[in-house]
Amino acid sequence: MPNIKASERSVKTDAERRARNYSVRSAIKTSTRKVEEAAHAGKADEAKTLLTQAASVIDKAAAKGVIHKNAAARKKSRLARKATAAK
Repeated sequence: MPNIKASERSVKTDAERRARNYSVRSAIKTSTRKVEEAAHAGKADEAKTLLTQAASVIDKAAAKGVIHKNAAARKKSRLARKATAAK
């Protein structure tokens, strides 16, 4: 535990940020898993609609600074490739 007052406050805010970021990352993982499952099952239409939802979740995470914008672009690109391969 830190002895300096400002460090004590930053420990608290870091924990809050970590919890918020964790929920956003979890939402990314869930949405990508749904797209991959639909693509693997051969449901091309469902995969396309889930892809747009996943892209939205990923873009929001990048806008919030949870993930880097290039990481977001990479995730979306890989998902799009898997969704189109489902056809």
